[in-house]
Amino acid sequence: MFHDEITRPRPISLVSSTVSDSHTWNLIFMQLFLEEMGHEVVNIGSCVPLELFSRKCLEHRPDLVVVSSVNGHGFNDALELARHVRGVPGLGDLLMVVGGKLGVEGTRDVGFTRRLLQEGFDAVFGEDDLVGFRSFVSERGLRAVS
Repeated sequence: MFHDEITRPRPISLVSSTVSDSHTWNLIFMQLFLEEMGHEVVNIGSCVPLELFSRKCLEHRPDLVVVSSVNGHGFNDALELARHVRGVPGLGDLLMVVGGKLGVEGTRDVGFTRRLLQEGFDAVFGEDDLVGFRSFVSERGLRAVS
């Protein structure tokens, strides 16, 4: 993981949506949530093309990547994103999570989770699972050094 390579006073998290999701309120919310946890956040915005996404990961060397989707098409986009990122040299060990509304029916599908984990995400969170997300981040020691 990148955070083992560089000593930082605060973990760096990169926040983005999927390529087809133009919503930004969820990204701002996740940015504020992570900043409250002591993270420095690089918010690269919505509708980020795959090449730009991987380039920003290589440039910023984040300790955590958070992909948030609310348009209901996050599952397919996230699969493509995971496959792309995991194929980029230097990003194989990147800690990467996805969450939000990943399907159009609004329910969390166990098959979605299993496939997203198989393709390279380290965790998948439902629309309202901030407690689980906070626990995941804390369990990995991604806290600000005081």
